[in-house]
Amino acid sequence: MSTTKRVLNLERLRQVPEHFSWLDHRLVREHYIEKADVSTWALYLFLVTVADAQGLSYYADATLSRRLGLHPSRLAQARRDLIGLGLVAYDPPLYQVLGLPEAVPIATRLARLHAVLGDRP
Repeated sequence: MSTTKRVLNLERLRQVPEHFSWLDHRLVREHYIEKADVSTWALYLFLVTVADAQGLSYYADATLSRRLGLHPSRLAQARRDLIGLGLVAYDPPLYQVLGLPEAVPIATRLARLHAVLGDRP
């Protein structure tokens, strides 16, 4: 049995805000969400929420720690995780939420693999 999608509350239908957009669904589809813990995603959500249209914001570590309920060392690790995933750039105190890199199409990946392997069976 499949579920039919329907709007449940027309008065509260989400609209894209003028100042920014929603989270990219590729965070789930391309398994980014599985590569970090809840604290890292809490920081990411906060940064996405407060960023301007260019993804920029500047919050002090003390403020972020307090607002997110994270110990300063955990905040630092969350930031390193986001940088490592290529989702955030950081030059204290400035953060920039980065767009997700474009996924490489499967045909391109297969062609690259074929080029590396050559004619090997």
